[in-house]
Amino acid sequence: MHDFNEKLQEIIIDEEFMRLMPPLNDNEYCSLEQDILVHGCMNPLVLWNDILIDGHNRYNIVKKHNLPFNTISLEFNSRDEAISWMITIQIFRRNLTPMQLTYYRGLQYNIEKKIHGGDRQSDDFSSGQNVHLNGSTANRLSEQYKVTARTIRRDGQIAEVLVAIGKESQEAKNRILTGDTRINRKQLREMVSASEEEIMITAKEIASGTFNEKDNPSKPNEQDQTNPKGHPVTASIINGANEFAKSIRNLTPNNDPNNLKATIRAYIDDLETIYNQI
Repeated sequence: MHDFNEKLQEIIIDEEFMRLMPPLNDNEYCSLEQDILVHGCMNPLVLWNDILIDGHNRYNIVKKHNLPFNTISLEFNSRDEAISWMITIQIFRRNLTPMQLTYYRGLQYNIEKKIHGGDRQSDDFSSGQNVHLNGSTANRLSEQYKVTARTIRRDGQIAEVLVAIGKESQEAKNRILTGDTRINRKQLREMVSASEEEIMITAKEIASGTFNEKDNPSKPNEQDQTNPKGHPVTASIINGANEFAKSIRNLTPNNDPNNLKATIRAYIDDLETIYNQI
């Protein structure tokens, strides 16, 4: 038991890393706990400089039940590199909503741009491997997640806005990511150039539940009231189609064809994101 406690004490829990990904719901956590109780902790906890970067739920379970576990260590040059690795692992492991997937892809894109000094080609830094990857950051991530580079860059804009909203109100950010607030990607991208005051006002409105009343004055029909928590993909398709139809109606007959193409492309990118999640 002494060795067990020693191993636990050596592991550092970092708040930023722990809260990076959305928590498991009660059913998912109970299922994981039962599996570990029956089969043991089969997957090792992953550490970087003794900081836990993968396995926070497994850590809590083995600690609660005094169960044996193994650890492995990875090498990264910075926190940003560690976070980028964490996002990659969790995206492929988790069943994320389309908005969550957009946010984490965009967050990874912005982080990797910062690491490499912009959207350009760079060496792979994951797990200490020296594998050269050709192309820009957006191109590399587009191949990784099977979407267009344009989608990745748009995701980066949305992630930038969501981070700013989260600084004002974590509740507002969570409401957007879970689908509790009816706000689309186009609205979020348009907020990239918003002032701090505008971000603060929007965050407060979202947190208080008044944002929808202001920006969506008409009541949704019964079909639009699909529970995004119960059917996130279906709800996203319905909401996306409604927003696309609204955007098309807002275009004038003499509108620049480039605007029409941009509107259609944005809708295709959104559908592509949903398609690849199914």
